Amino acid sequence: MRFVRALLLTILILAFTVGLVICLWPQLVGLHLDYQAHVAVSDFFELADAEEVAESEKLPVSLEYVEAPESTPVPTYQELYAAMQEYNENIYATGQSGLCDAWAYQQPSFNLTAYGVESNTIGVINIPAMNVELPIYLGATSENMAAGAVHLSQTSLPIGGPNTNCVIAAHRGWYGAPYFRYIDILKIGDEVKITNLWETLTYRVAEVKIIDPDDIDEILIQPGRELLTLVTCHPYASGGLYRYVVYCERVPS
Repeated sequence: MRFVRALLLTILILAFTVGLVICLWPQLVGLHLDYQAHVAVSDFFELADAEEVAESEKLPVSLEYVEAPESTPVPTYQELYAAMQEYNENIYATGQSGLCDAWAYQQPSFNLTAYGVESNTIGVINIPAMNVELPIYLGATSENMAAGAVHLSQTSLPIGGPNTNCVIAAHRGWYGAPYFRYIDILKIGDEVKITNLWETLTYRVAEVKIIDPDDIDEILIQPGRELLTLVTCHPYASGGLYRYVVYCERVPS
């Protein structure tokens, strides 16, 4: 009898443990995703700080100058900045003609390793009203969207400038991680900040819309404006019937 009782007790404990794990699994996965996002944000800030220190320690041009051998060019973040500016100017000049299908969103705009950046993180988005701070990955692939926010390719890169509209997307909740889950609490005037490798850009919420998933015209560059557009699914847990869109206007610094 003792053996039977011990066996039954063991089975009950195992059943309880399995049930508890099943119930808590989304929260545990969410905590893990939040932790990974936090690590990615910290790593990016370290990278940006290192670039700032490197720039401050450069010798004046009037002092000794040593030319690097042509066969071994050394990419710098300044070259990346110039390439990003050129990208933004080109997509505006061509009317963002590359936005032909969802595949265009997914292709990263740059191979950052070619510019000395050993990651796929192009910036960090901070939304104080939502208590959200996420890494921004290049390309809206499934893998990137599972890890944080993403930059939609064929939209302006997150460096600001006239005639730009940087579109950042994220899941409206993903396996317990909130991401853009509470985007509907944003109000006109709320701040949204983007930190890239060179500076922090501040935007304010100017307008909110609900659009169809294939309504590309609603996320195009608007001539004469400097915008950041946030996009996620709507309603929550609907499978993506619509898109919730928040337009933010750059605050002059």
